[in-house]
Formats: sequence, structure tokens, C-alpha cells
Amino acid sequence: MSSLTNTLFILWLSLLSCACTVHVMAIWPGGRSTRFYDFKDVVQLERQVLASGGVPPPANAYTINGHPGPNYNCSANDVYKIDVVPGKTYLLRLINAGLNMENFFAIANHKLTIVEADAEYTKPFVTDRVMLGPGQTMNVLVTADQPTAKYSMAMGPYMSAQNVSFQNISAISYFQYLGAMPNSLSFPAKLPNFNDNLAVKTVMDGLRSLNPVQVPKEIDSNLFVTIGLNVQKCQSKTPQQNCQGVNNGVMAASMNNISFIKPSVSVLEAYYKKIDGHFTEDFPGAPLKFYDFVNGAPNNIPNDTQSMNGTRTKILEYGTRVQIILQDTGTLTTENHPIHLHGYSFYVVGYGTGNYNPQTVNFNLVDPPYMNTIGVPVGGWAAIRFTADNPGVWFMHCHFDIHQSWGLGTVLIVKNGKGELETLPHPPADLPKC
Repeated sequence: MSSLTNTLFILWLSLLSCACTVHVMAIWPGGRSTRFYDFKDVVQLERQVLASGGVPPPANAYTINGHPGPNYNCSANDVYKIDVVPGKTYLLRLINAGLNMENFFAIANHKLTIVEADAEYTKPFVTDRVMLGPGQTMNVLVTADQPTAKYSMAMGPYMSAQNVSFQNISAISYFQYLGAMPNSLSFPAKLPNFNDNLAVKTVMDGLRSLNPVQVPKEIDSNLFVTIGLNVQKCQSKTPQQNCQGVNNGVMAASMNNISFIKPSVSVLEAYYKKIDGHFTEDFPGAPLKFYDFVNGAPNNIPNDTQSMNGTRTKILEYGTRVQIILQDTGTLTTENHPIHLHGYSFYVVGYGTGNYNPQTVNFNLVDPPYMNTIGVPVGGWAAIRFTADNPGVWFMHCHFDIHQSWGLGTVLIVKNGKGELETLPHPPADLPKC
């Protein structure tokens, strides 16, 4: 029988912009490593992309715990490694620390047993690989039950959108048994094809809460929220510089066809101090127009793909039992959108492909997974439920940073309940001023 070791490995799966030109020294567990990367300032990169009206460049590389691995020209010896004892079982905490990419992860010849997702225990589920969106976390058990050797751990792209450039070179690290020859060849890890939607669905199908849970059965506020990309008409006097989106438009994104505009004063501060003019309370509970969201979306870009702009919020009374149907749209392209809600975890009670149809859905109200980020399926929908018992101002947005920057988000404001424990606390005395 295998035993769980006391060793816990945290694997940061992230993206890297590098050109192998700048000398960087870093301290890592076990010693120093010297590497040559040209790091780009991501804030500056975001500003440049938004100013262009176009799309961001693909990442230069993926990394596992900061190491790209041997697939890249500048990092043949820059490989993260885990030394394992035969027969032992290891807990790996997987974290996708990327910005604009979802990623598969697998270990050659080894099974992954999912036991936790988004910091909540799940029923053990055995799989060959997992997929994580930006900001998602997952704990898996891996038993060193194979012949003594060196096995690749691989992280590669999951790209569900169409006609999008992306980095297709996987990051590699090693799951190396003690006693294996250090210079021996590694067994390669097999990742799914970059657009393998079934591999993603298979994992979601297997996620269940460890025990039966108290899912809200009666719903007080039922929201239907469409999500997707938009292309706005060019309004710039210098279109070659500022209108580099599809068909010479400006890229945008929206919920219920409203692109969220970041206010000059935070919504939380404006709400708490009752400062008028920085947000409105009219985010619609359903899209203004219904149509075939997946297959019949407008495609005369940019003439009828535009979204409205605004800092619109949705007000919820304390204790409201909420259901949100998140519907992917095909305005520009269908794709898997990792939607994240601040301040809450929620029960993922259902999901499916195509347009949401309340007459045919079959929700899991017994042991659905409890998560804070849900990948809304490509050309599909996801249903979440929670009780609004955390007063405050909470951002709900796509965890692709560029989609968030383009406006794919909204704000839920949960009002105070009764008593101190149900009331938004005062800001601290040393709260810094913007």
C-alpha cells in the first residue's frame, strides 16, 4: 500500500514573455539559477494592447514554477524537478498563475486523483489530465507506482476560441524517481489536442462535493447573463494606430451586451460613501434581446456587434438566494470563459452545450462542486447558485485578463443585513488614498 508523504509540491503554471536577452538572477529552493530573459511589464503591455484596439500577442513561453523546460531554445537546462520515492503518494497543488490562457496538465504514465478544487474537497476523481483556467486551483494525488525512471510533467494550451494566435510549445518539468539516472531520457507526457473540449468536459463531469451540501432550492433572484466578445466601430482619428481589431474595429467584451467601464472612484468607495455619478444600479437581469446565442449571433462586424458601455451594478438584498445562468455567445467566436466571482464560492449545479433550455436541464442539487471560478463551456452554459450573505461590492468577471480589460464583467452589490456580522465593515483608518 502506498503512503502519503509529508512533501507537498506547489506547481505554478504560468506564462512568460522572454527573448533570452536580459541577465536575471533568482534564488530558488536548492540553490541559485541564472537565466537570460527579457521580461515585459504586463501593465505596460495591457495599455499598449488597449490603445491599439486589437488583440494581445501570444505568450513567449509557459512555465512550471518559473521554469520553461527543454522545449524552448533558451532554457534547455532550466527545468523544474520533483524527486520522488517509489511507492509514495504525493499531493500536488496546481495553480494556473497565467493571465490569458487556459492550460492542460499531465504527468507521463501516471494518474492524477483530484481531491480538491478551488480550496474545497471533492470526491476523489481519477483522470489522465486536468485543465485549469487563470486563477483556478486544484489539488491532485499522484502515486509513484511506475518503474524507476524520469517522467515528464507537461503544461500545454487549451485554446477553444477560433482564429486566435497562441503559444503551442509546452512547458516541461520532471517527476523523477530516486535512483533514476539524472541524464536519462524522460518518458513524454501526453497532453490533449489544444481544442479538445471533451477532455475538459470529462473532468467537469467528475467533480462532485465530498459530501452532500446545502444548495439553495428556492430561488429569489434568477439572473440570465450572456458573455462574449464584441467589436466596436472605430471612432479614432488615427485608425491605423487605434483600430487594429477585427475588420478595423476596436475589441471589446461584455455581459448582457454591456461592457464594464472602470470608474475613476472604486465602486466600493462610491457605494460606501454614497458618492453619486460613478455607477448605476441597472445591470439587467437578462439580455435586452434573445436570439440563438450560440449559432445565430450577429456577425456583421463591427456594424452589429457593438456593446453598450457603462458601470452598471446589480443590487441584491442580504440573504437573497441567487441563481445565475452564464450563457456563452458566438458574436465573434464561442470559447470557454473562466468566470470568477469575488467574495463568494458557488455551487455549479449544471452546465451544457448549446443554448440554455430550462425545460430540458437536469441540475445536481445534491453534491455539486463548490467553486469560485467556472469555465463556461464553449458554445454552452453554466448554472451557479449561492446565498448572498457576504455584504459588500463584488466583481464578477472573466478571468482572462484581456477580456476583463475589454469589459467582460459586472458588479454585484450585496446590501447589509441585520447586526454587526451582517454589515459591511468600516474601512480601516490607514486605508491609503488613491
